[in-house]
Amino acid sequence: MRQVTVPLPGVSQDRSYEVAVGHGVIGRLDEVLRGLMPAPRRVAVVTQPGIGVEVATSLPTHQFEIGVGEQFKSMATIQELCEGFAEAGLTRGDVVVGVGGGMVTDLAGFAAASYHRGIPVVHVPTTLLGMIDAAIGGKTGVNLPQGKNLVGAFWQPSAVLCDLDTLGSLPDREIRCGNGEMAKYHFLTGDDLAALDLEARVARCVEIKAEVVASDERESGRRAILNYGHTLAHALEIASDHQIAHGEAVSIGLVFAARLAERLGRINADRVAQHLEVVGGLYGLETDVPHVGSADELLALMFRDKKAIDGLTFVLDGPNGVEPVVGVDSAIVLDVLNEALSS
Repeated sequence: MRQVTVPLPGVSQDRSYEVAVGHGVIGRLDEVLRGLMPAPRRVAVVTQPGIGVEVATSLPTHQFEIGVGEQFKSMATIQELCEGFAEAGLTRGDVVVGVGGGMVTDLAGFAAASYHRGIPVVHVPTTLLGMIDAAIGGKTGVNLPQGKNLVGAFWQPSAVLCDLDTLGSLPDREIRCGNGEMAKYHFLTGDDLAALDLEARVARCVEIKAEVVASDERESGRRAILNYGHTLAHALEIASDHQIAHGEAVSIGLVFAARLAERLGRINADRVAQHLEVVGGLYGLETDVPHVGSADELLALMFRDKKAIDGLTFVLDGPNGVEPVVGVDSAIVLDVLNEALSS
């Protein structure tokens, strides 16, 4: 087992928490819950049907299942969860445990942040994407018809348990989704993550994200680099009515961002080729922009991205590494999109 600390010092108390990565770590849940301060009296487990992961605790437990599919990542689901918490009589002295993929941890975290203006949450991610990204760092939220994750809160978990045993039954598509985010970390650091064993690989991704989150918890600057590849990715998800999954879209978005960076003179053709080699070769992921909408439609969706404070904002590679770039010329983006769609 490997343990990674997410360091988040607070004004009055240390808010750091531990992320445990290894086989069988789900068995530590009761110990983790009883170690919270103050010790919770009851547990609200938020999960989905078909997850197939049972969590055991000696505390009284209420289970809440949310629907499967992005249409359930909504304010309506948050209301249903909070109403369920209220009916169960949960208080600030209780704890929410999210068991599932990134959608579950996003919803469980947002419900925990909202109910009674905030109660503790512990995440048990059961997908690769959840372990290396969604469950770490405290970003929670839901979708609106206009865009991905436009409503939410920063609400850090009290602990995260990444049990690698839960990955054994994942379908290939879920592994590809996790690999899309893992490819992102490759470009943030240059680490050859694929050369590591699974435990070390997951732990290293957690370490990278923990370091970035610690430096910019509420995404006022540097944390935006964790959205590398995500601007086009979110547009593709919406344009495809979520037929393209998040990690699949990120892999495409990484290569598109590299091509855009080349057009802007930030990187050269060799660096674009490295993106293709890592995303398409090393991880075997899709690199071509699919025909799920016109270039104009995708551009309009990208303008709704939550990073778009002043025009189009992209996270782009460059001479100083990966960084957010504000005010990218929409005509250039449209040109690169049209070129990608016609190839």
